[in-house]
Parts: sequence; C-alpha cells; structure tokens
Amino acid sequence: MSHDLSSPVQYIKGVGPQRAGLLSRLGITTIRDSLFYLPCRYEDRSSAKKIVHLSYDVFHTITGKVVSAEVVTPNPRRPRLKIFEVVITDGSGLLKAKWFNQIYLKRIFKPGQEVVLYGLVKRNYWGAGFELTNPEYEILDESDSASAPANSVQIHTGRVVPLYRLTEGLSQKQLRNIIHAVLGSSISSLEDTTPAEIIKALGLPGLQESLMNVHFPEASDALEDFNRGVSLYHQRLAFDELFILQLGLAALKRGEVLEKGIAFSPDGRSINRLLGALPFKLTKAQERVFEDILRDMRAPVPMNRLIQGDVGSGKTIVALLSMLAAVESGYQAALMAPTEILAEQHYINIHRLVEDLGLTIQLLTGSRKNKGLDTISSGNADIVIGTHALIQEGVSFKKLGLIVIDEQHRFGVMQRATLKKKGTNPDTLIMTATPIPRTLALTLYGDLDYSVIDELPPNRSPVITRQVYEKQKHSVYRLIEDEAKKGRQIYVVYPVIEETDKTNLKAAITGREAFQMKFPQLKVGLIHGRMKPAEREEIMREFKSGSIHILVSTTVIEVGVDVPNATLMIIIHAERFGLAQLHQLRGRVGRGGSQAYCILLSYGLTEDSKRRLDVMVKTNDGFIIAEEDLNIRGPGEFFGTKQSGMPDLKVANIVRDVKLLEAARKEAFSLMEKDPSLSAYPRLRNSLEDFWGKRLELFKTA
Repeated sequence: MSHDLSSPVQYIKGVGPQRAGLLSRLGITTIRDSLFYLPCRYEDRSSAKKIVHLSYDVFHTITGKVVSAEVVTPNPRRPRLKIFEVVITDGSGLLKAKWFNQIYLKRIFKPGQEVVLYGLVKRNYWGAGFELTNPEYEILDESDSASAPANSVQIHTGRVVPLYRLTEGLSQKQLRNIIHAVLGSSISSLEDTTPAEIIKALGLPGLQESLMNVHFPEASDALEDFNRGVSLYHQRLAFDELFILQLGLAALKRGEVLEKGIAFSPDGRSINRLLGALPFKLTKAQERVFEDILRDMRAPVPMNRLIQGDVGSGKTIVALLSMLAAVESGYQAALMAPTEILAEQHYINIHRLVEDLGLTIQLLTGSRKNKGLDTISSGNADIVIGTHALIQEGVSFKKLGLIVIDEQHRFGVMQRATLKKKGTNPDTLIMTATPIPRTLALTLYGDLDYSVIDELPPNRSPVITRQVYEKQKHSVYRLIEDEAKKGRQIYVVYPVIEETDKTNLKAAITGREAFQMKFPQLKVGLIHGRMKPAEREEIMREFKSGSIHILVSTTVIEVGVDVPNATLMIIIHAERFGLAQLHQLRGRVGRGGSQAYCILLSYGLTEDSKRRLDVMVKTNDGFIIAEEDLNIRGPGEFFGTKQSGMPDLKVANIVRDVKLLEAARKEAFSLMEKDPSLSAYPRLRNSLEDFWGKRLELFKTA
C-alpha cells in the first residue's frame, strides 16, 4: 500500500506513537522526512567468513545454524543480570553470541534456524573460542516482523549496511527496519520535480533510484564514495537541493530586475574633485569595482551589489564615491553601520573628505536619534550615516536613492528591506570585510552581483604574525616595550571580560591590572561589551588620540575604529578564537605606514585550533583564510547560515560540492530566464515554495 508522503511517520508499520516521538527528535515527523534522513556512514558486511578463519578484534559477518539458544544468569549474587546466549555452527567450528538483558530474543532465535551475525570477534572467557557481544543479527529462514523485514531481504548483514545518527531509545536495527519499510511502501509516491532534461544532461540517476541506493547500496566497490557522500546517487540528491536553492535566488534576482529603479546620471564634478583632493591614487581594484557600481547605477533597475574586500582594502572610499554619484544625480544616500563607534568613524572620515564639496552630512545613532531628523526629511542632508536608528519609525528621507550597508552579516534580511522602504526602489550597495569564499557567496548572496577589491594600498606592509606559548611571555613584554618606545600603541585582546569558577581563561579586567603593574610608565585602558556605548566611545577616542598606550579589550574592537598608530596586536588565548575573528582582529593594526605585528598567545592547542593558528601565521590573505575556515568549520557554522535567512542544506556541502553548486546555479538561472513563472513546471514551483517557505516572495512583478 502506498502512503501519502506528508502523512505522520507513526502510521508506518512497526512505528506507532512511542517510536514516532523518538523519531521526531531526529527531525523525522513525516514519511517524506524518513525518506530523506540519510545514512551518516556505511559498513561493508558483505563478505561472510568461515568460523575457523575468523580473526580476533576484527569485525566479521558470519552465517551459520543455531545449535542452542538460552537465557543464563552468570552470577547468582546478581540475579537481575540475564544474558541471552546463542551458539551457531557453519560446519567449520562453533561461535557464541551474547546479548545482555535482552531476554526477549529467546522468542526470536530457535535451534535449527539459519542466521547471519555481525560484530567484533573477541576471545571467549577461556581464551580459546570465538565470541560476539551484542552483535547485529538477521534470521534467514523466517519473516516475522520482530526479526526480519518483509520478504526476508537482508538489510543488517551480508551487504553494505547503512548507519544512521540515532537518539537514545532507538537502535540502528530499528531505524534501518523503519526506513526499509518506508522505501517499500512509499518510494513510488515520490515525484521527481527537477526537470528531466537537466538531470539527463548532467548524467545523474533518477530520484527514486538514488534514494533506494543511498539507503541500501547494491555493491561495495564504491564504499569510499558512499562514505564521503559523493556517490552518483548522493550527487543527485545534493544537486536537487542546490538547484532549488539557486532557483529561489534566481527568482529573487528576477523580482529585482523587474522592479523599476533609478537611472542615475552623475556628471562627475564632485567625484573628480574628491579624487583630485585625495592624498593617494585609487588602486586598480578600487577603480574596477567603482566602474561596476557606476554601470549598475546608470541602469534603470535597482542595483544590488556586494562589495567584498579584505580589512584595509579601501571599501569606504569606493562607497563614498558611489554616494557622491547619487548626490550628483539629485538624490540622498544613506550608510548603515552595525555599531555607533563604526558609524561615528565613517562620519568623521567622510565629513573630513567632503566638507569642501559643499555637501551636508548627518549622523544618526541611538544616542542622538532625534537630532537632524528635519534635515533628513527636508532633503538638506545629502548623506546620512547611522546605525539601526536609520530604520526606526519617524526617520523619513525626501529622496533616498542609494543605501550602503556596512558589514552585511550583522544585519538581518528584514533590516535591509526596511531601509530600502525608506526610498522608492533605491540602489543597494553592501560592503563586507569578512572574506567569503566565492562558493559561499554564490549560496548566501546568489541574488546579488558580486565585486571583490582584491588589492591592498601600496603603502601597506603585511602584518607579521607569530604564535607563542605562555612560557615565552617575556618576548611579548619586550616587544611591547620596543613598540611603546617608538611611540606606537598596542591592543591586547582577551576572550572574556572577567574570570569565573567555571573557566580557567585569562580575563580582560584582571589582564588590565596586570599590564598596568608591569608597565607603570604607560597608560593602560580597558574596553568591553558591558560598558555603555558612550563609555566605550570615550575610551576609543582616548586611544585614537594617543593618550592611552595599551588598550586591553574583548572582541568589541573586532570591527572598529581606525587607529593608524597601533602597530601591535596581542591576542590572549588565541586558540579560543575563530579564524574569521582572528583575521578581523589582526586587521586593526598595520593601518599606518609602520610595520605591524600580531602575537597569538596560546595556552594548549586542539587539532582544529592548531590548524587555525598555522593558517594565521602563514598568510594575510583573507580569502585563503576564509577557505580554510570553511573547511574546518563547515558551511552552516562558518557564516551562521541558519541565522541569515537561507534554507538549511541537509545533503549538499558547498565546500565539497562546488562543481554541483555551479552547475545548479547555471541551470536554475537559465530556467528562470526561459520560464519566469515556472508555468511548465507546476510541481517544481510547489517544491520551490516548500523549500524556501516564507523566505521568498516568489515571482514579484513590476
């Protein structure tokens, strides 16, 4: 009997309400969920060995006839401990199997039955015979539901066997039986919604065939591919997921293309005046990216462009030139930053650069949120720089044409959309210093165009990075003294604010006291996230002015103020920080012309933390660092994709499956171009809406 795939899993034979509760812990609530709950690895149990040829401490599959089956109580003083023992023979010898406290097996095993056992072979108590403890088993000449699946198909032994992630109360054997039953009863109801011509062109197998083989592979020769998740059948399932993901992004992109936007027509006067006043020339990469932006801005559709550039690559000046292009065309521009410190830094830098151009700039943050609202709504403010305060009620623009969002990952999709609503389809420019590998950018920002500033200004020397251990602290103190004597400033970053009983981590508050005692001639400041914004800003102003020599902090300075005189970054417990964080922190130094240093002080390394610190020492290239970070952490954790509004990927891995991702993107965008409403593929459209849920307003029309 075929089942509706949306039916609760408890209606599958052998499940029921209690097991359904256990399955729900694994995310399996419907029959469809169980079909797509894939094995995490596979074991080859296909080659049975004669008992006489078995080896100790090796996993073996053994087929034989039951000689005896009985429950024993090995220790009279522990009468509650019962062991079910079975002895089997295959003509070459005897083998004993034991199960602890599973006396129900007495109803399953009977003398004379043919059985298959699989487990780790051990010596028996006397050191001579072979023994298995709690092995997996199958009864070959019986088909009652308690022991073997229907039709006596071997699924637990004598083949390549799937292993699944489990929850307490559910065994591999039980879950395997359930999934085998679902495949038998429901696989024929599964519709293949990916267009057949795409699957054929890519040489991939059908959906039903793929699921059957991913759960119960036919042969053992490609076991390594199955365990790596790259068998042809795994590739088919991964492609489906990536295709539906990219199709959603193509629909979003198409919705934006269909919207009517502003065709800006800057005359270049203020842009050229600014370029002439700068004390440096733009790098070739900055020029190329600005050309990309101008091309987008001149088109009559809304720009949605991501500008990616490493720390210090000069994204802000490119954003400012873009804002001037909007202002020259008669529009206002807004820049939204994630913190007050960063918003104020942008304001100070930009104000200084353009005050001679006769433009008005307004700062809008939480602590000054009602200042300048009239200037903004009247249109007198050409450029508005602010924090989340920009999207609050009561802030209105007369003619908002361009929005610039700094550090995109710190803002949700909804905040981006709310700011856009302050204008009429304004152009959007998103900047990030968090290096995102191209593969991940295609997934996270597939609806955006993408430019990279991949060149640092010529006066930048790479920061020299060294890893040191606690016993080498004296060399760190010497480096602090040397830099301080040259009039330079130092950051010292701690993982926590204060010490607690629960952790042995060094903390910022006690660290500040220790540094002040060690260097009484220097002024040591402290900044952390529990301070009020006004306090933090005051400390940063003092540090920027040079009155604080050593700034002890937590990661609040990760994205922060530009202090060109800071040349030394010391990260305490560097092993506790992520790669992206370490790279961002290092980017705080080396922003002037002097050689800068980053010291990674570690207190014991795991394998992963050693990999992270090794990468930091070897390279300053944010993209290489991001690729390695992605490999270490995996895509979900790397960029908080669970929080970014993207659907979860259950099968595909965008690091491993990059070629599939690119093929899926090409096919999805091509299909959306040919059939924007997917009218020829109604079932695909339904799948798209199911996969994306409420995240996607599909097929917006102009």
